[in-house]
Amino acid sequence: MASIDPAVASVLDTHPPKEYSDEDELLDSLDDDPAFESFREQRLQQLHEEFNKAKHLRNQEHGNYTELKDEKALMDIVNTGAELCVVHFFKSDFHRCGIMNRHLEQLAPLHFETRFLRINVDNAPFLVTKLKVKVLPCVIAFKKGVSVDRVIGFEGLGYSEDTFSTKDLEQRLLQSGSLVREKVNGDHDTASLQRNHNNSGSRSQAKGDDDDDDWD
Repeated sequence: MASIDPAVASVLDTHPPKEYSDEDELLDSLDDDPAFESFREQRLQQLHEEFNKAKHLRNQEHGNYTELKDEKALMDIVNTGAELCVVHFFKSDFHRCGIMNRHLEQLAPLHFETRFLRINVDNAPFLVTKLKVKVLPCVIAFKKGVSVDRVIGFEGLGYSEDTFSTKDLEQRLLQSGSLVREKVNGDHDTASLQRNHNNSGSRSQAKGDDDDDDWD
C-alpha cells in the first residue's frame, strides 16, 4: 500500500470520513486548522484521493468489528474481499476472548483500511482444522489472503499474562503489515488499560473455565 504524506495522514486520522458526508464538509471543517494552511496542491490532491478511498472502504463495512456466522463468508472476505484482514477466532464464554474483543473494537474504527472480523469457532469447523486453531483467543492477520501473523492467547503482548493495552496489540499487528500506520493515542491506551484493571477482579472467577485457553 502506497505511503501518504504525514500531514494528509494526520488529517484523515483526526477527521475520519465516517464523520463527514462529503469532502467539501471536511475541507470546511479545516478552514481554521493551521496545518491546513501549509498544504501544497499535491497534498490537497492526495487528501482528495485518500478521502474517497476511505469512504469507499467504509461503505464496504471497513471501520466496523463484524461477527460472521458463516465460515464461507469469512473465506470470501479474506481471499477476495479485502487486502488486509484481522480475524479473531473466539468462544463467547471465554473470558480472555472477551478481553481481546474489547481491544479489537477499539482498533477497528481507527484502522479502517483493515477489515476486523470475528467468528465463533463452533461456526468454523473447517477453518479451525485447516488453520490449526487450538488455543483461544486466536487472532490471525491476513494480507491478500495469506496469513502473516498469529496471536495465540495473549502471547507476546503486554507486561503480564493478562494485562496488555490496545497499543500493544496495534504494535504487534503493525509489525506484520496488517495495519497501515500507528493510530492509537494515549487516550485509547489509558482506556484499555483501565478496562483490563476493572476486569482483573472477574478474571479469577472465570479462570477456572479457560485458564489454559485450550478449547478442543
